[in-house]
Amino acid sequence: MAIVHGTISQSKRMSRVQINRKFFDWALERSRKSAEELVEKDKALSKLEQWRGGELYPTLRQLENFAKKTHVPLGYFFLSDPPDEEMPIPDFRTTKDTPSTRPSGDLLDTIYTMQRRQDWLSEEIKNEWEADALDFVGSVSLQDNPREVGKKMRSVVDDKWTRKREVGYLRECIEQIGVMAVINGVVGNYNNRKLRVEEFRGFALVDKYAPLIFVNGADSKAAQLFTLAHELAHIFLEGGEGISILEGGEGISRDFLSEDNRIEEFCNQAAAEFLVPAQELKNKWPNEVELSGLIVYMAKFFKVSPIVIGRRAMDLGLITRDEFFEFHDKYTKQEQEQTKSSASGGDFYKNQNFRIGKFFATAVIHAAMEGRLGFRDAYRLTGLRGATLQKYALQELDIDMIP
Repeated sequence: MAIVHGTISQSKRMSRVQINRKFFDWALERSRKSAEELVEKDKALSKLEQWRGGELYPTLRQLENFAKKTHVPLGYFFLSDPPDEEMPIPDFRTTKDTPSTRPSGDLLDTIYTMQRRQDWLSEEIKNEWEADALDFVGSVSLQDNPREVGKKMRSVVDDKWTRKREVGYLRECIEQIGVMAVINGVVGNYNNRKLRVEEFRGFALVDKYAPLIFVNGADSKAAQLFTLAHELAHIFLEGGEGISILEGGEGISRDFLSEDNRIEEFCNQAAAEFLVPAQELKNKWPNEVELSGLIVYMAKFFKVSPIVIGRRAMDLGLITRDEFFEFHDKYTKQEQEQTKSSASGGDFYKNQNFRIGKFFATAVIHAAMEGRLGFRDAYRLTGLRGATLQKYALQELDIDMIP
């Protein structure tokens, strides 16, 4: 029986699959890959141009390979037309004259994964932990003063993070108040699926019991720090759930933000006050010092991006708008040349503290060990399987999963 089944399966795989040729262009756009790039890396896709032109249909094996390379679920190709995948959360990635683009498959898969984690943890906290809702979630509105919101954020997050002002340390402090904080530059643990900073820098998923922040780890460390604070402001803001681009790395644009983007500007201002309190910067700002060097010095003191310092100085009247944008253009050009993705490399298990978070991972592992969650579901939620999850639990969480 096994031999016959194998023969039939092989025959089906060799037959041509008649699908709508629109799917090929749709899948390429969704994956942000070009046909030339795919063909160059995989000669098995050499007929791709003929598939796109409708001159030839692929075999099932070829279609499976194309779906894998573009990270598209195989079942999509058997629909009559490509699906119109909308952003599953509010989209704040717009400026005055620039509309947001269709989300990539990498971004969508990342959001869906984070939503699954949040849904599970929220139910776990409510039903098993019987914990109260977090009172700071959605506790402010656009009618509040964003600087006061920044101060409120500081009062909720332990000020001890200011001793180091490192993105990893701030992430840990945010998790200690009950907010999942994930930093990752790739989809899950797939280092060949890098997240694009040009598409998004972060997003916030609001929930009274399990709020979640995601920061694109492909960005510079200084920009990650600002994004963490910016997305935390989204958690505090009523109706603040959504995805951000933060143009220029720290929400900087020469144009005024559109009316629809008042939320982004509000969160920018709250984040700036959280990271660099206005009064503290004024007190430390000297006169008659070369501007570029001064901004860089202040950035090192506060351990944030020089762009954040420059923007704060402009908003506080310490420098002019023209001075700020002259510095902004020069600095961002240098940074673009120097910044390299931090999506891969380093210790795999330590990376999981950023990609999963100790808070969430500990909750999942305990639920699995206590029988409330199947181990297969634990693997799916964390993205770690079998011995890999066991090693992470022991090495990083000090949890021995083997009885």
